Amino acid sequence: MAKPNPIPVRLKEARKRAHMTQKELGLRIGMDLGSASSRMNHYEKDRHTPDIQTLQRMADELKVPLNYLFCDSTESAELACLIDRLSIEERQELIKQLSK
Repeated sequence: MAKPNPIPVRLKEARKRAHMTQKELGLRIGMDLGSASSRMNHYEKDRHTPDIQTLQRMADELKVPLNYLFCDSTESAELACLIDRLSIEERQELIKQLSK
């Protein structure tokens, strides 16, 4: 059995955390005024999946790393955001620590 698509859940979580409406997010990433709300609703209801360029614009606007949108657990999503905030040096140190 296939795992459910994590994108709708992560997208909605990040949008709500950013205190944005579906329409506002759609407009901010360049969607037309007349379709922004319904298109975002379709993405969050898993009726349609956005292409990678649209996902990247959403992630940028929501200030989450792109891989956050693909995380299938809350823990991995939280880790993706925390790791994204680290400097290169801190990431390298984390890799060393986790590799032990």
